[in-house]
Amino acid sequence: MKELSHQQLMRYSRHIMIKSVDIDGQEKIFNSKVLIIGVGGLGCAAAQYLTASGVGEITLVDDDCVDTTNLQRQILHYEKNVGMNKCQSAKQTLSHLNSEVIINTLEQRLSGEALSQAIAQHDIVLDCCDNLVSRNEINRQCFRHKTPLISGAAIRMEGQIVVYDMQPASPCYQCLSKTFGEQELTCVEAGVFSPLVGIIGSMQACETLKIISRVGTPLVGKLLLIDASDMSINTFTITKDKNCSVCRC
Repeated sequence: MKELSHQQLMRYSRHIMIKSVDIDGQEKIFNSKVLIIGVGGLGCAAAQYLTASGVGEITLVDDDCVDTTNLQRQILHYEKNVGMNKCQSAKQTLSHLNSEVIINTLEQRLSGEALSQAIAQHDIVLDCCDNLVSRNEINRQCFRHKTPLISGAAIRMEGQIVVYDMQPASPCYQCLSKTFGEQELTCVEAGVFSPLVGIIGSMQACETLKIISRVGTPLVGKLLLIDASDMSINTFTITKDKNCSVCRC
């Protein structure tokens, strides 16, 4: 494990001052590799805090380009970057935020073996995409490699986040998504409240850092729901499906 330099000890001192984090926790963060799938509203917010927090290596995955309609909520993209691939746009901003963090980009929609290999090369995965098919495939590959998955979603004024540790006794995303309908609305069809994606994306970053540094109690198997219209927050336990096609024992 690479040790922190004196300069880095100063830079991340506000983390290190937290007794449960300390130098050991920050070094775990510095030596970690995080895969962020989707560089939209959720991915931008999560990537910003993970970069500022000193995650050693981050890989951004997205085949989409910045559109004017993205600027309302996708805070890493600027007006001048409209038309640019979202990974490259985000990388430019993140590199200015923390030049020590290695930012990799995969400007494609990952699936199959390519997705499997990408997950295998990282310590933790953030699902920040916007469609059920991709989410289910990410879940399958994370379970295959036993890689923790932090899944976030936001639409209209409602957001949610869940952590899956991919252990035998824990539920996976499929245990939850089997209850969803076939047609899931997207932001394009239903809209999304700008600060909400920042809240959920920041929470994804928070859960990621907790797992990496082994601090606190992550939301494993817990569905946290936020309704921004009245700022109500509810948490529900996800029941493991014994007949789940992905995680059944």
